[in-house]
Amino acid sequence: MTTDLDVSVTGEGRTVIWTHGLTSSRAGEDEARMFPWPDLGVARWVRYDARGHGRSSAPTSDDDCRWDRLATDLFAVADAVGADRFIAGGASMGCATSLHAVYQHPERIDGLLLVIPPTAWGTRRAQVDQYLHGAALLDAGDIDGYLASLDEALLPPMFAEWADQVRQARREQLADADLPSLARVLRAAGASDLPPLEAFQRVAVPTLILAWAGDPGHPVSTAEALAGTIPHAELFVADTVTDVFAWRDRVAAWLATVD
Repeated sequence: MTTDLDVSVTGEGRTVIWTHGLTSSRAGEDEARMFPWPDLGVARWVRYDARGHGRSSAPTSDDDCRWDRLATDLFAVADAVGADRFIAGGASMGCATSLHAVYQHPERIDGLLLVIPPTAWGTRRAQVDQYLHGAALLDAGDIDGYLASLDEALLPPMFAEWADQVRQARREQLADADLPSLARVLRAAGASDLPPLEAFQRVAVPTLILAWAGDPGHPVSTAEALAGTIPHAELFVADTVTDVFAWRDRVAAWLATVD
């Protein structure tokens, strides 16, 4: 494709373009098995590594990875795979990318699959400070300090049993990271927010929102605000790991209802 993004396409049927979260990648999601939607076999899944992540190209500036710019990349991917209309979905940063996409070109979006929406609007300041602190550590070449700062971040209580495994996987994933590129990604996230909440009153497509409790970086308040504003939104909040595992069936059932 003409962009510098690494893309994969699997399955057949309605096109879903799925985008991963900050500092993750397709490979990272596959290893974690947290969002196994492509295994459902009920859609054509288009996945790609966001700019500055995985096997895609490094950003040349902080602006390259702002959430609104990532939405532009999403449409470039859609054009490259011949998807004039599609379901947009993603987790965390990928969720934000999808929301910016429907804000920019609602006529191309048939549905939204929004998973763990990130901090937004009034809750965003503390998260921005974390991003900028991490970027400063990376600019200084202090990857150990950056990883230590991630280790201090609160995990949802439901994942406490696996905290050591999560931290180890994160360290392995970032072991060979391009530090200047990662710093740009973090600064871009710090300069980003979701579009104005009231803009989503005009989103007239089926929307499934999946959130989990106890995560300051992905507060339920964002998910609730979106669910209360998007006219055709369904919200499910996971309080346990069992609830998260049930998301797979919810996604399959929801996809079957999207015209």
